[in-house]
Amino acid sequence: MPPLSSSTPHQRWQFWIDRGGTFTDIVARRPDGQIVLHKLLSENPDRYADAPLQGIRDLLGVGPEEPIPAGAIEVVKMGTTVATNALLERQGDRVLLLTTKGFRDALRIGYQNRPDIFACHIELPEMLYERVIEVNERLSAQGDVLVPLQPEEEDRLRGELQRAFEVGIRACAIVLLHGYRYPAHELRLGELARQVGFTQVSISHQVSPLIKLVSRGDTTVVDAYLSPILRRYVDRVAGQLTTGSEATLALPQTQLMFMQSNGGLTDAALFQGKDSILSGPAGGVVGAVQTSRQAGYERMIGFDMGGTSTDVSHYRGEYERSFETEVAGVRLRAPMMAIHTVAAGGGSIVSFDGSRYRVGPASAGAYPGPACYRHGGPLAVTDCNVMVGKLQPEFFPQVFGPGGDLPLDGAVVRERFAALAADIRASTGDVRRPEQVAAGFLAIAVEKMANAIKKISVQRGYDVSEYVLCSFGGAGGQHACLIADALGMGTVFLHPYAGVLSAYGMGLADVRSLNEQSVELPLGEATLPQVEQVVESLTQKGLEELGQQGYDIQNSKLKTQNLALPQVLPQLLLKYEGTDATLAVDFAGVEEMRSQFTALHRQRYGFAQETKPLVVDTAAVEVIAPTPSPEEPEMHRVRTQPLRPKTTVPVYTAEAWHETPVYHRDDLCPGDCISGPVLIIEPTGTNVVEPGWNATFTPKGHLILKKDALQASSVGFAIGKTVDPSPIGVSSTHATNSKLKTQNSKLPDPVLLEIFNNLFRAVAEEMGITLQNTSYSVNIKERLDFSCALFDQAGQLVANAPHI
Repeated sequence: MPPLSSSTPHQRWQFWIDRGGTFTDIVARRPDGQIVLHKLLSENPDRYADAPLQGIRDLLGVGPEEPIPAGAIEVVKMGTTVATNALLERQGDRVLLLTTKGFRDALRIGYQNRPDIFACHIELPEMLYERVIEVNERLSAQGDVLVPLQPEEEDRLRGELQRAFEVGIRACAIVLLHGYRYPAHELRLGELARQVGFTQVSISHQVSPLIKLVSRGDTTVVDAYLSPILRRYVDRVAGQLTTGSEATLALPQTQLMFMQSNGGLTDAALFQGKDSILSGPAGGVVGAVQTSRQAGYERMIGFDMGGTSTDVSHYRGEYERSFETEVAGVRLRAPMMAIHTVAAGGGSIVSFDGSRYRVGPASAGAYPGPACYRHGGPLAVTDCNVMVGKLQPEFFPQVFGPGGDLPLDGAVVRERFAALAADIRASTGDVRRPEQVAAGFLAIAVEKMANAIKKISVQRGYDVSEYVLCSFGGAGGQHACLIADALGMGTVFLHPYAGVLSAYGMGLADVRSLNEQSVELPLGEATLPQVEQVVESLTQKGLEELGQQGYDIQNSKLKTQNLALPQVLPQLLLKYEGTDATLAVDFAGVEEMRSQFTALHRQRYGFAQETKPLVVDTAAVEVIAPTPSPEEPEMHRVRTQPLRPKTTVPVYTAEAWHETPVYHRDDLCPGDCISGPVLIIEPTGTNVVEPGWNATFTPKGHLILKKDALQASSVGFAIGKTVDPSPIGVSSTHATNSKLKTQNSKLPDPVLLEIFNNLFRAVAEEMGITLQNTSYSVNIKERLDFSCALFDQAGQLVANAPHI
């Protein structure tokens, strides 16, 4: 693809980085405007301590002991999994919790929803705070002081805080009853904690000014738990970027920005723990949306398949966000991109449990990685693609093995699948060959990912056949056609930087400030002035936050860059009186907002109660400082010779081996159209065009895959069917026995058993989500004390989904 251009010249480097669970992707814009790509393992302790910094060094040609020439770098925009990993692994800082007397166990009790509702031995998630200090204070819901914060109580608290400080605790979370609305006592406790010496003080009305003690408290504790880890990482990166030779120190310093969970960039100094959980995936959503729009698609399903997991997202004119999320057993009330994640990535471990094929949820990670990574890892989805020929080691980056310079190991993959096929045959009598076993695992992974997309689209009333599937991530192109087939989608969009689109999205993202506040007022003309005051207050707060990042509010432009005026997008989260499920509407007149809510509720749940009173739950205001996006110029490459493949390879797909041509994306010209099966190789990934699909190369370098309506594309693997039993040109001793024995066996087919198990469970879970979101009962909507199930015609249980 030709270099991207911009309306303003760039004299220094820009780095857009996504540090993922398996790979760190870097998109860099050189001073001459040319884009260069770089990919390296996120963890490689033998070679480097930090992947993003190593990637910058690699591209700048700086040795491991030399300082990074910061004067040569204009900006680094980064998404990171540092805080997410710390939460998942419970490796955050030690936290002290201060809360109102009598509520020391409120966060432990929570909503009494159990991870496994039928378990006799209940294992609750580990709490993030280490100690609790109860504060003898109390405010009423109306702000009346019931128990004042007396001087003698403050003296006692100083002693308690000092004792916690002396044992090494440096992070403090302050969560008081009704503190979200009446913050005087919380502010005073914050002063006391800082006087004692606590370096991280998270106060609930500043972190999450929303009603509900439990979720507000959890969010505040998470912020105190993760922010120190994040701050140390940010300081380490910033420290490396501010050193340099005397010649470069005279130049402007490097700007360091991080992607927030809400899809907006923020200055490193303002990056908080609570806003970092979806830092990397949010960049992928931004990249998918912006590139799809440039290609002419306004309705998009994002499909980001990486090494550890798959993230899916939905876009229809505006970014969708969730305001309450549960991550690793912790409730968070902070605006995040509405991203649904499933444990089905390239590194998802595949196994056979004696009756069913299993894919995930465990992952081989970056190290040891899948078996083909040459570190002794287990079989994974990536190995399945190697086995069926969709990943060719000779066209894959040679970054594996002890020295990080070897190709994928295809031989060990074939050996391991041959052994697995023999184990399956011994257990079940099933005679699938190794490539059919691998294809079976791929079919299960595809079904899992398709179900994830249904959750954020079909389940919410959207017809996915009207959307384009924007596929990206290192493993996305290998499965995109199969995913689209499973969903009935006819178009797949593959950007030239699809393999690193999350990193590319960092460069396309705007600077955003998103603030919210509980309102809890009836929606009506009488209360509208009060709601307007809240909206105005949140707007001013957002503008001030942009001002801290160099935005001149009075002149309405950035001091350092000539950017567009700030956009202000106010929304209200409305709900029916007595319910908890909110829907976001644009702030407008009362009747217009009521009409918006009715239409959204009918689309989401299939019904609406137009006469029922509405309540304004929360006001949310997003203030955006748009940043100039790089243009994608049209290429004028003209074909002078017929298009010929680099080579042909055997690929097992659509239930048979196919002699499949391999093309390099750089050899294609605008207007080229190729019919599947075909492999299209690019520096950051492999794209598989399945039988029954056509690939068209556009003037902007996009690959548009279209379903051929005249051909029937068969998805997956052979179940009780006659298939070509061997690769092209390879003989087989059991070619005459090509029908699978499971056809006549009393044992159920192990692949279909797992696929239909996932399908039926997904239906039961969808029933539960609808029940929870439309329920009045606290037992159902908070404790999740219910169960949804499917039964057969004889009343036998088919699938059970206790709750979300």
